[in-house]
Amino acid sequence: MFSISRISSCGATVVLALLLLGGPLVRPAAAANFNVNPTQVFLSSKATSALVTVRNDSAEPLRFQLSVFAWEQSPSGELELTPTDDIVFFPALLTLNPKEERRVRVGRVTAPGEREKTYRIFIEEMPPLQAVGTSGGNGVQVLTKMGVPVFVRPAREAATAALSNVEQHAGEVHFTLSNSGTVHFVPNQVTVRGLAGENTVFEQKLNGWYVLAGGHRDFTVAVPKDDCARVKSIVIEAAVNGSKLTQTIDAPAGACAQ
Repeated sequence: MFSISRISSCGATVVLALLLLGGPLVRPAAAANFNVNPTQVFLSSKATSALVTVRNDSAEPLRFQLSVFAWEQSPSGELELTPTDDIVFFPALLTLNPKEERRVRVGRVTAPGEREKTYRIFIEEMPPLQAVGTSGGNGVQVLTKMGVPVFVRPAREAATAALSNVEQHAGEVHFTLSNSGTVHFVPNQVTVRGLAGENTVFEQKLNGWYVLAGGHRDFTVAVPKDDCARVKSIVIEAAVNGSKLTQTIDAPAGACAQ
């Protein structure tokens, strides 16, 4: 069972593969392939609604149901979702023939606040009609559920990033990337580098992810055991919106677990 997502500037294509368990009644199934564009929705005091296009690029009809949730991020990066009536959309159910596309109108009911409000519209593939209500068989079908971020922007937009709580102990480096601004940011790159003088002993690049307005992301990086004794300082770098944040801490006794 696996799913593959390909994201480009013009949209997101989700390619779904099915896992079929062995047995005489099982036949291979075609992969479901659909496209959602745009991959983010921005609303504001001037833009009260937007259109999202869902296109069926597969050879079979596809069915979808839509839902919406208020969205927060935990310090470790997990999505925290709660039901909401702040965002409305139509239609809530879609049936698309091969190569057919439909537009979904997404609108805000809530007024913009001092900080950006964040939501996610989920476009969830439903089982084919012929599979609904059937029983038996040895096939297991995997269906795709894709979340599209929806941002209700404030009048004043500013993303303010900061590195803090940088420390090293027990063979690990800990630090926080926070956002005290009014809109989200996604770091272009976060790098942890261990140095011996000017020489790089180890380097790890971390995946960037959303840091929402007023939120923060906590990171923990294990120092490689083969390199920890040689490390004399640790540098944290975060590239955000064209700027680079840097914090350095000393590790005169090395960075190994004690």
